[in-house]
Amino acid sequence: MIRLLFLVGLLVVMLASPAAAHDVKAGADLRIAQTIAGAELTLVIKATTRVPGPLRVEVIGFPSAPTLDLRLRSVTDGRVVTGTVAPGRPAQLRVEETGPHELTVGAGGESAVIPFRVLVDRGSGWEFLIYGGLFVAGLLLVGGLLTGAFNRRGRSAFVVTAVAAAGLAVAALIVILDPWLPAGSPTGAEPRPTDSLLGRPYVQRVVTTVPASPAVGEEFVARVELFDGSTGRPVDDLTIHHEAMAHLVVTSEDGRYFRHVHPLRTAPGRLEVRLRADRPGRYLTYVELERTDSGGQLLTGSFTVTGSPTVSPDPAIQDATAGTVTVTPAAPQAGRPASVEVATSGTPRPWLGMAGHLIVRGADGEFLGHVHEMGTPGNRLRFTFSFPAPGRYLAWAQYATDRGITTVPFTVEVPR
Repeated sequence: MIRLLFLVGLLVVMLASPAAAHDVKAGADLRIAQTIAGAELTLVIKATTRVPGPLRVEVIGFPSAPTLDLRLRSVTDGRVVTGTVAPGRPAQLRVEETGPHELTVGAGGESAVIPFRVLVDRGSGWEFLIYGGLFVAGLLLVGGLLTGAFNRRGRSAFVVTAVAAAGLAVAALIVILDPWLPAGSPTGAEPRPTDSLLGRPYVQRVVTTVPASPAVGEEFVARVELFDGSTGRPVDDLTIHHEAMAHLVVTSEDGRYFRHVHPLRTAPGRLEVRLRADRPGRYLTYVELERTDSGGQLLTGSFTVTGSPTVSPDPAIQDATAGTVTVTPAAPQAGRPASVEVATSGTPRPWLGMAGHLIVRGADGEFLGHVHEMGTPGNRLRFTFSFPAPGRYLAWAQYATDRGITTVPFTVEVPR
């Protein structure tokens, strides 16, 4: 019986360590991509372990980011604290309570208001049974040993020891099943709506520019306004989707201009980003987002740029010499998976949670696809993509290195 107790206790100790990680429901960092002051960056709001206490904010630039002014406001009581953050210089902002907060980020005359919730894990209710079972089993084990020492028959010791073993077994079973047991909501979590099982209506959008007719070479604001498809009210419940509130892809009709940016939330239901176009004509917009308790959506729109093409090429972003692209098979079949491999000019680093991104647009602009590289070793990216129909496709492979974000444009012809 003593051997049985030892083995059960050892099982509890061995399994308790990894299970502890599953208990931390609110312990994940919040990573939000932003395109601000001409820079692509990721803001990291570190997990909070205690409240009142410090909230650590970091920023990752690709390749660099400006110094950001921070303003943290508690929605509950209006308390405000301020600070600054830059790459290599994290900020610590004190929070006094859990629940809804707004972090305003500013740089270069632009600002974004990021709503989020300060959460602290209150622990699993099953921990009481685990540690309570271990405590009671330990007391019974000691009692059993003492009873056995003073009782020659040993029957009482056997009963007490058996109960202790049962307590250990229950504790071990709970540890094993912990990842599948229901967990309590962390302190500060938003109450679940009673109609969440029904989902929420899809989002309607209005895409505009400020000014309404942007000119070539001049900075303008691309604005996306989001409305609830049922009530018409502004949609302000976007969930973080691939480390961003929304992904905005902007291309000229000929595909020579391409941007993949992450607009700023400037008001409830309003996303904005500053751009500059290098050629006149019609531009196509694609917004990828996901609403809480709803599915992902792709919203489309367009705007027109006036003026004459710029003489100098856009410094931007596309680099056709940055990598060799190999498509296998060379003539992909419509509806069948094809492999796209890109040789990179440097070792890719994670961006938006992935090693690389492949964005594919139909030549007529009616189709847009976006897939990810999941971690091919070495200086290369490998994607799997199914071209939906015969025709010509414009494609852009993107990856980040220490030098910044590289975009490799190429085309694919899918025969009939």
